[in-house]
Amino acid sequence: MIRLLRSVLLLLLFVVPQISFTQAQSAADPTFRIKPLRPVAELEREALAAEPPLEKGLFRQPDLVELIILDPTIKLDIRYATTNNFVSTAMYSQARAFMQRPAAEALVRAHHALQQLGYGLLIHDAYRPWYVTKMFWEATPNDKKIFVANPAEGSRHNRGCAVDLTLYDLKTGLPVKMPSGYDEMTERAYSDYSGGTPEERARRSVLRQAMEKEDFTVFPQEWWHFDFKDWRQYPVMNVRFEQVAVKP
Repeated sequence: MIRLLRSVLLLLLFVVPQISFTQAQSAADPTFRIKPLRPVAELEREALAAEPPLEKGLFRQPDLVELIILDPTIKLDIRYATTNNFVSTAMYSQARAFMQRPAAEALVRAHHALQQLGYGLLIHDAYRPWYVTKMFWEATPNDKKIFVANPAEGSRHNRGCAVDLTLYDLKTGLPVKMPSGYDEMTERAYSDYSGGTPEERARRSVLRQAMEKEDFTVFPQEWWHFDFKDWRQYPVMNVRFEQVAVKP
């Protein structure tokens, strides 16, 4: 009996902690990761050769501006310029963040409001070329496609009117803890997820209130994703970061 109890104890100590994380996430690597359905290099070749969807209607002339030029106190952690992302592959050659000017100016106002509360904005992604959206869609398993945009419609990121972001603490300069990590493809990422600690949910609420005040709307499945009100007025874009002209 004692030997059996020892065996059960060992099972609880060593097995249960390991299965408390998803297959794509571990204590040593908190970044949520998937196994792409096909090799990323193959997906990139196909996406670069493809064309964005044809759109009808009148759109505003794109006017992408770089966020840190508008306000250098906005911090960047552009995961897709590194391998520290859900596909474990660098998708961008430059760690930069652009938005259409009205959206960028609204974001800066939200940033300034948050500074009064001891926080700043940390940007993970903003404008995203269409070909990257296509790669994400093709790489992601069907059961997780609610977390990625359909390239047949184009993403609001492609229009320069969506941003992925979190808060950083002005005192420490470090990101704050939220109910889930960035790009985590679980219910913990939902904007109304009731789990996590009260402090995590409170910080998520502070971020959401600041963004909503400046006419951004949270994406229900991702607490970090916000769309600017005028996103429908801009076309889907497929311009690489290297080709974006820097504007003040």
